[in-house]
Amino acid sequence: MKTYTTVSGDMWDLISKKVYGDEKFTDVLINANPEYRMLYTFPAGITLDIPEIEERISADDLPPWKRADG
Repeated sequence: MKTYTTVSGDMWDLISKKVYGDEKFTDVLINANPEYRMLYTFPAGITLDIPEIEERISADDLPPWKRADG
């Protein structure tokens, strides 16, 4: 598992954007680091676990011709 060391002012969504390229994985980070769940803004020097993610494509994200109902 990868890790990320915070810099002063980091927030969950910013870290998600830095490590995954998208804020939508913020919940993955929080769930992997429950001891820091109550922090909104991080101080420098906290090491967070960064789990691998499996990007799942929703049927709503597919063009109509690739959907099962389309």
